[in-house]
Amino acid sequence: MDISPFQATPRRKESATFKEISYSELEEMNLKLKNDRKTKTNEQFAVELRKKIAGDDGIKAVTVCFSDLEGKLHMLDYNKKFLLSSESNLTFDGSSIRGFSPQHASDLRLGLDWTSFYWLPADVFGAGKVLMFAFVLAQDGTPYESDFRGGLAKLSKELAKQNMTVNLAPEIEGFILQGEDMEQHFDEKTGFALASEGGYYNVLPQDRLRQFIDRLAEATRAMGFENEKDHPEVAPSQFETNYKYTDMLHAADYIQLYKIVARQIAKSFGLTASFLPKPVAGINGSGMHSNISISQKGKNIFYDAKGKHFLSETAHKFLTGILYRANDLCLIINSSVNAYRRLDPHFEAPNEIKMSPSDRGSMIRVPLGNQNSARIEIRTVAPDANPYLAYYVAIRAGLAGMKADTKTYKEMSSLYTKPIKKLPGNIYEAIDLFRKSTFIKDTIGVTNHDKFLALKEAVANRSPLELGTRIKNGEVWFHHEVRNQVLWGAF
Repeated sequence: MDISPFQATPRRKESATFKEISYSELEEMNLKLKNDRKTKTNEQFAVELRKKIAGDDGIKAVTVCFSDLEGKLHMLDYNKKFLLSSESNLTFDGSSIRGFSPQHASDLRLGLDWTSFYWLPADVFGAGKVLMFAFVLAQDGTPYESDFRGGLAKLSKELAKQNMTVNLAPEIEGFILQGEDMEQHFDEKTGFALASEGGYYNVLPQDRLRQFIDRLAEATRAMGFENEKDHPEVAPSQFETNYKYTDMLHAADYIQLYKIVARQIAKSFGLTASFLPKPVAGINGSGMHSNISISQKGKNIFYDAKGKHFLSETAHKFLTGILYRANDLCLIINSSVNAYRRLDPHFEAPNEIKMSPSDRGSMIRVPLGNQNSARIEIRTVAPDANPYLAYYVAIRAGLAGMKADTKTYKEMSSLYTKPIKKLPGNIYEAIDLFRKSTFIKDTIGVTNHDKFLALKEAVANRSPLELGTRIKNGEVWFHHEVRNQVLWGAF
């Protein structure tokens, strides 16, 4: 019998009949769904899954997820019967979501994305629940302009018309900290306490960091992530798990799921899983190195056996497009005050606007690869970035490089002949560059540009002007993944 490694949540006796699926069964079921995405439409998924969950008395609720403009994950649990009968009229108060609709036009809709359906480990999410993501829709049912999950889906469909797929595999780093909810209770006088002294590839088999990583790996494996490896990172108490690439939309979903699962598992240990880019000064920060390739008709078009670093001309143009827009992108891929501590060059900071096969200080690295694995790695993305927005703008920048005419590409590639520049060293510089960026305004729209700018300025104005050597209260309390109404009102 396959036994889960977690203690089940205490429940009333009558709830004992709610579905709790073994980890091996979960993995098989979720991998089947993942494989079906290659050939089935959303409506085909919907027809099959509606029937399946309607006829299963062990399922009581459907968790529906969406993300706001800054990337904070929001989750609603719908009674199964209500969701199935009211699927065309699922609404929520958009004015309560930062960066969404104003109070006078608050109602927004949710459109279910049945291709993102997951069978869930009961010991993490609770028994009798399944999960899927949703697209945010305007009141008239059209895609909501500030939902970049929808933007990424639209871009994916545009590329599919050219038989192209963007493949993405993020490497998400984080820390485990002593105590529960420690970010909300942060005190700059004492700072965070690390939960383990273990380091790179080096902890005891029963160390709390190793136990945490093991449980996280079990849960993501059961959810169909197709794990490849997991390990402690360079800094004490730091972790990373790697899993197989997938299409860019569902890769971004994985990031949101990975972080919520990590946080819940850490809480079961009496710990906090933190994805602040630099929660502790003086040691390495956390990144979200993003491995990207493009396939066309099933072939990796980033590979060329005779190309520089075994990359094709297409790949070089793509990465050049990203480097050319590095300063424009910076506030989106490093969207918190704390993120700029990570870009300190003394700690393997990927802050140089260049490409290299080996220098880990480069914004883009070219890992050793072959016809199957040739890719680029954007090392500058922080783990607290909105993955949908970050990948949307970065891929748009890369595609602009791919499609550039000779004159435009010559201008873009001129960066290789000039002295190497560095990314902004603090959020205020990044805000100024973002404010002036016509590329960002054209790519995400003026309304989203202005809303995102206002959100980032509001947090920056509540945080220290100079970062200094000590993590400050403001950069933690007002962080978009940490703050709540009480913390925001305590300023």
